[in-house]
Order: sequence, then structure tokens, then C-alpha cells
Amino acid sequence: MKSKIHEHNTNNNYSVSNLPNVIAELVKTQNNFDSAAYAKCFTETAVVFDEGKTHNGRKEIENWIDKANKEYQATMKPLGYAAKEAILKVEVSGNFPGSPIALSYHLQISDGLIQSLKITG
Repeated sequence: MKSKIHEHNTNNNYSVSNLPNVIAELVKTQNNFDSAAYAKCFTETAVVFDEGKTHNGRKEIENWIDKANKEYQATMKPLGYAAKEAILKVEVSGNFPGSPIALSYHLQISDGLIQSLKITG
């Protein structure tokens, strides 16, 4: 049985304080466009899958998010988190067609850092 995504319904804005520390930090660093701090949320050997591309290792992840920050200026608003599956639902707004969009961040956490992130629509 799948666990339910916990949502905060009063203003459709899920509290970052309800998220695991590394995920809350990921949201904060994304919203501050801090590519170096964003990359530090990941292990040295982490993998990110986004828009059909794979980004391997912390340095490549930092380059990917830095380019995305400059191009899209995207911010994320958490909508809910399923702890059992480690899936973060977010609304992403920025300088791209169709903004804002709802995305799912499928995470694997290892020793307090993100080992794997797959972003899906």
C-alpha cells in the first residue's frame, strides 16, 4: 500500500519544517539560486536524472543547477512529502513556458545527503 502524500491545506504551501533536513536545505538553496550550496546537499557520487539527462557526481550536479538557475530562475514551493517513498511534490515557478508546473522529486538519501534524484512531471 502506498503511503499518502502529506499536504498542508490551509494555503497550499507545505511547511519546509516538516521535511528532512537535507530536503529542506535543497529547497532553500534552490530558492536562493545558490548552486554550490545546492550541490553540497548531494553525495560525491550522487546522480540526478532530469529532462532526459543524467548528471553524475557533485561537480556535474553543481554545473547543471547553475546553468538551470541562470536559464530558468526557478523557485520551488513544497506541496507535500511522502516519507516512505521519499517523494517530494513541488510547484516550480520560473522563466519557462508553462510556469508554474507541478513536479515530483524522487529521492534516495544516504547518510543525510542525497544519493539520487529523479525529477518527473
